[in-house]
Amino acid sequence: MTTFESTPGQLFIGGRWRDAADGARTEVVDPSRGTAVTTVAEAGPADVDAAVRAAREAFDDGAWSGLSGRERGRVLHRVAGLIRENADELAALESLDVGKPVTLCGAVDVTNAANDYEYFANLAQSQDGALRETPMNALAYTRREPLGVVAAITPFNFPLILAGSKLGPALAAGNTVVHKPADETPLSALYMARLLQEAGVPDGVVNVVTGTGPVAGEALLRHRGVDKVAFTGSTAIGRHVASVAGEALKPVTMELGGNAAHIVFEDADLEKAVGAVIKGFVFNTGQFCMGGPRLLVARSVYPTLLAILAEAVPGVPVGDPRDPATVVGPMAAEKHLKKVEEYVALARMEGARIVCGGERLDLGGGYYYKPTVIADLANDSRVVQEEIFGPVLTVQPFDDEDEAVALANSTPYGLASGVQTSNLARAHRVAGRLQAGIVWVNDWAMLDPAVPFGGVKDSGYGREYGPEALAGYTKVKSVVVSLD
Repeated sequence: MTTFESTPGQLFIGGRWRDAADGARTEVVDPSRGTAVTTVAEAGPADVDAAVRAAREAFDDGAWSGLSGRERGRVLHRVAGLIRENADELAALESLDVGKPVTLCGAVDVTNAANDYEYFANLAQSQDGALRETPMNALAYTRREPLGVVAAITPFNFPLILAGSKLGPALAAGNTVVHKPADETPLSALYMARLLQEAGVPDGVVNVVTGTGPVAGEALLRHRGVDKVAFTGSTAIGRHVASVAGEALKPVTMELGGNAAHIVFEDADLEKAVGAVIKGFVFNTGQFCMGGPRLLVARSVYPTLLAILAEAVPGVPVGDPRDPATVVGPMAAEKHLKKVEEYVALARMEGARIVCGGERLDLGGGYYYKPTVIADLANDSRVVQEEIFGPVLTVQPFDDEDEAVALANSTPYGLASGVQTSNLARAHRVAGRLQAGIVWVNDWAMLDPAVPFGGVKDSGYGREYGPEALAGYTKVKSVVVSLD
């Protein structure tokens, strides 16, 4: 049995698999070959309404929200265990759906998804209130309570991880969920619905509606039965999500676009820095909101670092994601590949130097693009300022620390940043000045469920991971008992 055949291609609503009300279906494409491998149900407004109603009923009956945090934690621990037991199947599924190397899926996506549920399983029983001292003759205390029905809307680039980063804390807090995965990459969400049910999550607590953003996503966003929206995606769509949610006064967590700067000072260990730089822009074929597509280099080492990149980057293995030796797979869809081509063409028009790459790679009809390094662009170039979301690195020199920080902070985004230096004082000083939700020093993409991440400026607000995420799925109630 092939991986996609073992995944139900139906909607998961109220603990049951069902077709879309109008019978609509949509193709799922293997980006490594550019061909459809299966179809899944395409939800419409009626299906979304059914899912929200199922989630509301499940929340109100208390089968999940009424459990103690410890009891919910036990179930989430079982979810983590089932992810690990089904690791090979999930890795193959994610690789097929997204086009990322299967070894990466196993080591990063599946591992982190299991860690997500495990971490929030441990936090589930930590939602303590607080006793508040007052001058009143009263006992005053606070309670942390779940919000209700959560709409989780996730993107195409890390379907498994970014679902776990939302479902984990939402469920730990006692909420119910309607999950709308990206229309391009729905398969792991459907597989996880099966595992969640097997772990003992009651019917209706997690519902999965596959479909398009303009139809299923919009219906979910606007549904009056939804109490919170958790969204990861582009800044443009994030503005729309915030606007619609704001009309209904719904709380929102939004992790949006990024265009992180990676600063290499003259005192950095260049060998280690180059490894981090390459990882920062080719990881997940550059389809990584916390990637490092902007490299800022001290002028004294600028020519040296460019020469090292020119030699090293073409050697990064690009190919079939099912090959264990592959490091960079295809883009997740043809439209993303075309977007990368447009930005590189714009760089050429502006007189940039293509240090390496800069073209498609013809491999079996898939959506492959060579990892590309671009130099000699002005800082106000769209190629520098905008989010490309592909395996493209722009490189700019700087003369001093102040200029490096100014360049790093010059875009509208503020999700991540990086610093390469052997000077500990400088590392702390610069990290404090960078406008970003997370700053890495002497490496890139060091992530753990205990470490919160999220953006500032156009990169969104709210935090995923850490106790901060769990707090975002709860509301505070104050209770004041008269002692007269």
